[in-house]
Amino acid sequence: MEIRENDALALWALEKPDDVAYRILESGECVTWKELELRSRQCAAMLLARGLKQGDCIAVFLDNHLRYFEILWAAQRIGLYYTTISRHLKTNELLYILGDCGAKALFTSQGLVSDVGALVQATGNILRFTLGGSLSGFSDYESALATVQTDVQLAPAIPGTDFSYSSGTTGRPKGIKRPLEHANQHFNARPGPQNVWKQFDRNSVFLSTAPFYHTAPVRWNMAVMMQGGSCVMMQKFNEKAALNAIEQYRVTHSQWVPTMFIRLLRLPLEERASHDLSSMRYAIHAAAPCPVWVKEQMIAWWGPILYEFYSGTELVGRTSLNSDEWMAHKGSVGRPEFGAVHIVDESGNECGTGERGLVYFSGGPRFEYHNDPDKTREAYNDRGWGTYGDIGYVDEDGYLYLTDRVANTIISGGVNIYPQEAENVILRHPKVQDVAVIGSPNEEFGEEVKAVVELLDPDDATAELATEIIALCRADLSAIKCPRSVDFVTDLPRTDAGKLLKREVKARYWK
Repeated sequence: MEIRENDALALWALEKPDDVAYRILESGECVTWKELELRSRQCAAMLLARGLKQGDCIAVFLDNHLRYFEILWAAQRIGLYYTTISRHLKTNELLYILGDCGAKALFTSQGLVSDVGALVQATGNILRFTLGGSLSGFSDYESALATVQTDVQLAPAIPGTDFSYSSGTTGRPKGIKRPLEHANQHFNARPGPQNVWKQFDRNSVFLSTAPFYHTAPVRWNMAVMMQGGSCVMMQKFNEKAALNAIEQYRVTHSQWVPTMFIRLLRLPLEERASHDLSSMRYAIHAAAPCPVWVKEQMIAWWGPILYEFYSGTELVGRTSLNSDEWMAHKGSVGRPEFGAVHIVDESGNECGTGERGLVYFSGGPRFEYHNDPDKTREAYNDRGWGTYGDIGYVDEDGYLYLTDRVANTIISGGVNIYPQEAENVILRHPKVQDVAVIGSPNEEFGEEVKAVVELLDPDDATAELATEIIALCRADLSAIKCPRSVDFVTDLPRTDAGKLLKREVKARYWK
């Protein structure tokens, strides 16, 4: 086998062919480096033989499948973009992304597509492959691979990269596509001790806790394998299974969201103490603000190995900090890894230390929302600074704190209320599983604060508990920030990556 320059997969397949590149935790299925290199090379050659060329895009609409990452590696090796799509989308939502990204090939599996006939009719020119079961109008993936010789060689190419879409928590998903030659240049920005948590090697073992389609698992798993590390991938998050995996596979790096930490902390103390977690050196978390009390308890349990970053698929900027920095700046999401942070008020003026405003970044790479110049313009101000749409402030040491998203702001009687503060308080209640604080209609004030609460035990939903939750908030916060009413629900809509879909919660109250 010929090893091309910058072909990391071929290198690891030669050096340690029978070692595990990644495994699926629940099934125990493993993929060796030799198997990953061979099958991804065959997949890449098969796509080239069917007319795809460098710069084209493929789409992956799968559950957390054993073959997921060999498809991504195939695209990576021949300079293709890969768009990973949430397995929860309906056919019309799937068709929108397929059309918007210009996919030339689609990989899916039986049971995921809600309307196969409509999909086939609308994607006449797209190559369609199915894994693990037949679908009318689709080619069988394994049969397609079998048409390629195992010794097929690939010509040099600029590496491919992800062509990701936003999660759609505030509207229709938006695509972010960067030139291939610049796509990954900022992954290891801010070199040195500040980003040691991103420096993987052949001895790294990464626990991937989230769905494969989300941007973070795509980028982190690919980055780990690029450096020869092994990945332990969960098909669905379970707190006990995660602790077992850390102990069994001697995990060194792991990635989390705050809701996972809350579930871990609610395990019985004897369960938490029964696992050997000494191998883990870096517990990385992002995606949503982490309540201070949650992170304090996690550091007390795991030690100063928590590393937090704040960023987005658009990558207009990124901040990060380690546990020691956080203990000195509790609640912060860190300092910039590149560029600078600016807090801007409603008039466009830059705010002073401690003053809240819209968070902007300067000095980062520019991006464009694919096929949406209007949305792209909205993400930048007249000084060329980019934003993710979050509200926050900076302290005297330059550390950034997030208070909420602009889209979540409640305006009651002309006063801006940021619901994240009340949510952090309510989550402390031992009977609360999850919460969304939203603005609901009020004839006099326009909006009033309402807490929509999911309980650990739905049978605990009583008027007395609602009163108790409101009182808990009023003990910590001014009355205007506290809910005037509490509704109990059996399930709050969150993405698999842990982001709360507040627009869906609000839709129940606003007609």
